[in-house]
Amino acid sequence: MSVAGAPAPLPGAVGLSRLSVYPWSTEDGLHGGSPHLHLCCSEAYVVISGRGRLQTLTVEGGAAELPLTAGDVVWFTPGTIHRAVNDGDLQVVVVMENSGLPEAGDAVLTLPAEHLRDPDAYAAATSLAGPDGRPSPERARARRDLAVAGFLELRERTAAGDTGALTAFHEAAAALVRPRVPDWRERWASGALAAAQRTGDRLDALADGEALHLRGAKVHGLSSRAEPVLGMCGFLSPYLPEQASPAG
Repeated sequence: MSVAGAPAPLPGAVGLSRLSVYPWSTEDGLHGGSPHLHLCCSEAYVVISGRGRLQTLTVEGGAAELPLTAGDVVWFTPGTIHRAVNDGDLQVVVVMENSGLPEAGDAVLTLPAEHLRDPDAYAAATSLAGPDGRPSPERARARRDLAVAGFLELRERTAAGDTGALTAFHEAAAALVRPRVPDWRERWASGALAAAQRTGDRLDALADGEALHLRGAKVHGLSSRAEPVLGMCGFLSPYLPEQASPAG
């Protein structure tokens, strides 16, 4: 169901995007996107074509790597540093918690420490604005290269037994996003929490033998954004609920 005049939310108030992982080469001889983590949301990859790998780094699991081929599904919880590696036209559908909050700010790239010390330094290092002020592939590649450099250092230090490396990065990341938390809470309350509460209301109605909510059933259709944007991992085509329309 949807409220008149309001966007029709995706099921469970998730976010959904198509992702074409960057084919650009990196300093370690691979190709792919910018390593980063999310602080309060889980994320899933549904591989639809091509092949690649997901490199991860966590406190408990250390460094790991999962192959990605068509039909695979992999998901990761907050705190998982992840890097999408493109070994051949890797195409993914990304499913994100909380109305796509990971693409709306719940992410910190693994930049070297000097770029994480304050919001201004981080914003300057991650800005996509080119000389004309518009998003630039050159800037996207530059910030990707910075994130890969920081990721490789974190991985090397962790492998050498430096248990404080990841902890220090987590603390810096949390400090960077702290001012955004009130906005994130509002997005969660109006999205995922509201969706769960609607389900509870329907369960209550069914338990009482009522089915009035079924009369408001609707079908919606949604196309991905026509022009991909420069995302963290690749060229991103988000499905925007505000563009949903009744189908049929």
